[in-house]
Amino acid sequence: MTTLPAPRPNEVLSCVGCPLCRAWRPGLDHNSRVAAPSVVWPAGVAHAQPWTPHQPPPSCCSPPTPRTRSLAQSPPRRPNVPPESPTLGLSHLQFEATLHAGRTSPNPNDFALVAMLGLLGLRIFEACGADIADLGEEHGHRVLKVRGKGGKVVLTPLPPAVQRAIEAAVAGRTEGPDLRTRRGTRMDRHCATRRLKRLAVQAHITLPRMHPHMLRHTFVTTMLDAGVDLRDVQIAARHADPRTTMRYDRARKNLDRHPNYILAAYMASGT
Repeated sequence: MTTLPAPRPNEVLSCVGCPLCRAWRPGLDHNSRVAAPSVVWPAGVAHAQPWTPHQPPPSCCSPPTPRTRSLAQSPPRRPNVPPESPTLGLSHLQFEATLHAGRTSPNPNDFALVAMLGLLGLRIFEACGADIADLGEEHGHRVLKVRGKGGKVVLTPLPPAVQRAIEAAVAGRTEGPDLRTRRGTRMDRHCATRRLKRLAVQAHITLPRMHPHMLRHTFVTTMLDAGVDLRDVQIAARHADPRTTMRYDRARKNLDRHPNYILAAYMASGT
């Protein structure tokens, strides 16, 4: 083994293509005035020539690529999002059947779950995270304090039907979650998905996959069908970008107004 001086920090950083490291290198020049420690290297590198910043970097360090050179000047780009939402909501009749199945269920949490997702437009984590302490009154309205994305807290008014559904699920309790499982624990998204699948079977709704977000999607599309302005729907759904609401609307219209129906009606005599 041969004892060689250890490389100085500024020499090590010289072979790195990161702009941040190159910016730090001048500030480390004071290390050249400090006695360099010794390190034991294998004998095979005893005759290695010293490397200087003016020489090409060794093979262990990759040269900067055009992508890394322009990283500081290239802002992050928004990912490509399809113009239509991949999730399809329930039709008006399917939503009515789901509400009826929840209302007639022996478990009051079923109707409260459907009402909070489909009539309030809550996300599943918002509905499952709601507590009894979040219920209150504001300016004469019965409201629910909702903790949404990014920790944002909003007050959502409760229509009478939703208020009755939540009160039935609470069943006189003064604390704890609004939605509970059969064992009395807080309902989570997995339990909610299972409950919704059972309700879909009871309502004789044939769907390839029933999940909680379908009811939030139904909340948006049903509100648009009821004639609510797109801007008001965006506010109710708490979409930060209006294009998100438009994606829900576009997916609905692509099926309802598909030209296949016009062609079939035009050729009705032959079919």
